[in-house]
Amino acid sequence: MNIQYKKGILELCVLSLLKRRDMYGYEVSDFLSKQIDIADGTVYPILRKLKADGLLSTYLQEGSGGPPRKYYSLTEYGRVSFEKDRKEYMLFAKAVNTLLEGDQNEKK
Repeated sequence: MNIQYKKGILELCVLSLLKRRDMYGYEVSDFLSKQIDIADGTVYPILRKLKADGLLSTYLQEGSGGPPRKYYSLTEYGRVSFEKDRKEYMLFAKAVNTLLEGDQNEKK
């Protein structure tokens, strides 16, 4: 798949996962890599950027037997931003799907 397609949507995918529940970085990365072909280390810069932009907050939580994990959580601003961006993306995706499906229906 074209890398530019992925770059434009990965932030929204991360926000979508974190809207469901708080997660630690590896958990986000592992889930996304099973759904979308992404390189190792792709998610961590996105998490840092989203935190710097105020969309995410972090906290440490003790694990069972290991070091504490840094969990990511949506801020209120993150929730509002996600909903706005999700709506925009869904409208965009619908328009693209309409165009692409039209290509399949045209006679050659």
